[in-house]
Amino acid sequence: MHIISRKALREFWETHTDARKALEAWYLDTKKAKWETPSDIKSVYRNVSFVTNNRIVFNIKGNRYRLVVVVVYQKDIVYIRFVGTHSEYDKIDVTRV
Repeated sequence: MHIISRKALREFWETHTDARKALEAWYLDTKKAKWETPSDIKSVYRNVSFVTNNRIVFNIKGNRYRLVVVVVYQKDIVYIRFVGTHSEYDKIDVTRV
C-alpha cells in the first residue's frame, strides 16, 4: 500500500515519543500489505473500527492513541486523516476528518 503521508506520523511521534515504535510498525506493515477489502485489514488488526465515509480507526499502543485513515482499495492508497491521543480523537468528527 502507498501511504500518504508518513510526515503526519513523524510529526506526531516527535511530540509523543512513546508512540514511535507502534506507529513505525503500523507503517511498515501497511506498506507491505495488499488490502483489497476491509476483511483483509480486520484479519491483521482485530480491534480496527470501520466508520462511515470510508474511515478506518486503528488503536495504537494499547488504545492510547488513535489513527484514522481512508483506504482506496482500487488504487492501493492509504490516506492518513488523523493521528492523536484518545482524548483528541474524542473531540473530532471522525466521519469528516
